[in-house]
Amino acid sequence: METGRYWVYEVTEQEFPLGAGPLRRTYQFRERLEALPDGPSGQKNFRVLRYRRSLEGQPWQPDSAFILTRQEHLILRTERNVSYLMLVLYATEGIRWNGNAYNFLDSDDYEVRNLGRTFSVTNQSFPETVTVIQQNDSTRVSQDRRLQVYARNVGLIYQEIIRLQFCTSQPSCIGKGQIDYGIRQWVRIREYGIQ
Repeated sequence: METGRYWVYEVTEQEFPLGAGPLRRTYQFRERLEALPDGPSGQKNFRVLRYRRSLEGQPWQPDSAFILTRQEHLILRTERNVSYLMLVLYATEGIRWNGNAYNFLDSDDYEVRNLGRTFSVTNQSFPETVTVIQQNDSTRVSQDRRLQVYARNVGLIYQEIIRLQFCTSQPSCIGKGQIDYGIRQWVRIREYGIQ
């Protein structure tokens, strides 16, 4: 991580509001790193400024900000004063950790998969990646799938979030995959570099 690094992502969302038809959105967001003072134990802190636009060519509009902290063997992401342990550096295949170890939320186990494998996204191929599975549960009444793919010397290149509640109000719809409400979101890297 270094000051001036940036990433541009393409985002596709499907939102399923309760009692209404699905909504589809596409947009882009751009993230840029700014250095902050080092922490008391020497950890490196960065502010990530996020900008958003609906269409290519439109001006970027400020969206949000969060903090990334790199400690010796891990990366924390702090949003709205809640820190998440996003990535354990120098991980091995199958290693697990509590993503909520640095906050007050219930335990949420993350797991490393596909360590060192090539991953292709938006016509780009990244030779050394790691997939972090935050959740991958599916039942007759819900689906919760959250994963992120990181590439060496790049950062986040792909994210998938699927959180759906299926119909349970009538016996005839249980187990049929009929969505009551929820969201599907795919984030794909478009470009990255240093400014």
